[in-house]
Amino acid sequence: MKIVFIGAGNVATHLATELYKKSFNIVQIYSRTLESASELALKVEAEAITDIHSVTNNADLYIYSVKDSILEEIIAKTPKHQGIAIHTAGSVPLDIFSKYTTDYGVLYPFQTFSKNRDIEWNTIPLFVEASNKDALDKIKGLASTLSSKVSELNSEDRKYIHLTGVFACNFTNHMYALSELFLKKINLPFDIALPLINETASKVKELSPKDAQTGPAIRFDENIINNHLSLIEDQDIKDIYKLVSENIHKINNKS
Repeated sequence: MKIVFIGAGNVATHLATELYKKSFNIVQIYSRTLESASELALKVEAEAITDIHSVTNNADLYIYSVKDSILEEIIAKTPKHQGIAIHTAGSVPLDIFSKYTTDYGVLYPFQTFSKNRDIEWNTIPLFVEASNKDALDKIKGLASTLSSKVSELNSEDRKYIHLTGVFACNFTNHMYALSELFLKKINLPFDIALPLINETASKVKELSPKDAQTGPAIRFDENIINNHLSLIEDQDIKDIYKLVSENIHKINNKS
């Protein structure tokens, strides 16, 4: 199978290198910058290109992994081809391809990716969708070489998976960033929080997140909450603390 990657960011880098390890033929890597295209192309023995009009028209699969905001613009500029076009986005509908080709789909890996961190692909849930059975079978076949957790999911339901990721990963990581700010105020390293973070993550493997919740917000201990608020100088962070505390109390005290 000949594959073209359109995009060379975090997801594309991990996906391309893993498919290359599994002997898929990566023929081209497109990126707006030659540096990004070349860096990934070198890893997978592909051609690096920066002109979308130079994408070959004889590949079997075209994997778009670019910012959601420019995806349709890039699709529209890609030369006509007979391959299957897929994207890897969580909140972009399947039919974004419908004006440009008949064979298309989605391969959404439910994971956070950073270029310099290894990923255990076999444990990643992969959500797939396609415009027809033939395309779906081929996307499923490719996905099953990567992970044992492959599921069909329509575009509307996939939005909820992506929303889950934003709360469980992106927002959670931002809370770590805020925690690091507080520790810096007293000249302590962030790694003192790691045992707490690890235990919190471990608990939800055995308990529901609601049952695992602890802290002053559950009982809405105003003395502690107000004391914490007095330590926070930034008004936006104060508002976050208040809103999250109120929501924790509300959810955990529903009858």
